[in-house]
Amino acid sequence: VLPSADPRGTFSSGRVQLQPPSLRQCFHPTTCLCFLDSTTPPSEGVIPEDVMTVDKTTIDKLARGLLSHYLPDLQHSKQALQELTQNQVVLLDTLEQEIAKFKDCNSLLDINSLFTEAKVYHNKLVNIRKDMMMIHERTTKLKKRALKLQQQRQKEALEKEQQREKELERERQLIAKPAKRT
Repeated sequence: VLPSADPRGTFSSGRVQLQPPSLRQCFHPTTCLCFLDSTTPPSEGVIPEDVMTVDKTTIDKLARGLLSHYLPDLQHSKQALQELTQNQVVLLDTLEQEIAKFKDCNSLLDINSLFTEAKVYHNKLVNIRKDMMMIHERTTKLKKRALKLQQQRQKEALEKEQQREKELERERQLIAKPAKRT
């Protein structure tokens, strides 16, 4: 039987009436669960009048219910913590290996010479880039010039063709035409 709340804030379950959290819990020497008002000092061997006794089966049921409610979550949390711990160990091992690799790299290579070499190659790349840009500009100018020359040659060829046609037409006009007989 699950406890149910009444309007006054106390919980009841069968014969046991549990008090709200403002009261403190104590265990009586006869193993019964009792609740005392926080203003009432506990006295040894004396059972106050407002204390109710609870039978052992109810205590067992409440304990089982409490365990069945919280135990799966606790076991799941325990398993998750174990997995996290294992993952952390793996990460630590990996980190130690990476640190060892970095130490090896630092001991084998002279970083200053690498930076100097990188600077030299960077300068070479900059010079190559400048050369390529200059070559690109020259090729662009040459393409434009070649296009202009081609257009000029086509224009000249067209003008020569037109001049030939004019000359042929003039020659036709100059050739004597037989007169028509009328």
